[in-house]
Amino acid sequence: MTSRTKLGILISGRGSNMASLVEAARAADSPYEVALVASDKPEAAGLAWAREQGVATFAQSPKGMPKADYEARIDAALRDAGVEAIALAGYMRLLSDDFVARWRGRIVNIHPSLLPKYKGLDTHQRALDAGDALAGCSVHIVTEELDGGALLGQADVPILPGDTADSLAVRVLAEEHRLYPRVVAEWLKQ
Repeated sequence: MTSRTKLGILISGRGSNMASLVEAARAADSPYEVALVASDKPEAAGLAWAREQGVATFAQSPKGMPKADYEARIDAALRDAGVEAIALAGYMRLLSDDFVARWRGRIVNIHPSLLPKYKGLDTHQRALDAGDALAGCSVHIVTEELDGGALLGQADVPILPGDTADSLAVRVLAEEHRLYPRVVAEWLKQ
């Protein structure tokens, strides 16, 4: 049996995409195992869920410390856990160019829009305001450019009459939970 890639997951909140990755890692044919879930918010609900699942966790608030020091602590925790690749799952901090360079080609993100449309925040409202027929989600390689790395996979979600940003977000999130584990597995099998 070949060894599985050790995946680190960075979260900031409830960690629903992290949970979908952890659940998928339980499959016998998964090419990865989750070695660490780390967060910039020690109170993040996703950390408690991960601990309940037996997954190692790390939390470090960035408050009151230089960004480089904060990222050095996250980086050290990831390396100490043997992490080989990183999945961002609702991690709401921008990573520095230095951090991205240290992990170049080994960080992916799930974003709630059909990139290259609507990089950044408020993606659902922006799609509604533009009158788009489709919204969706994208998995991409993380680079120094915000939401600008190579696309690894996307899923469409139709915008329905009467949709609000909240109703659209619920349907897009459900699609994220299907897309992210599949694309991460494909990426790590390469």
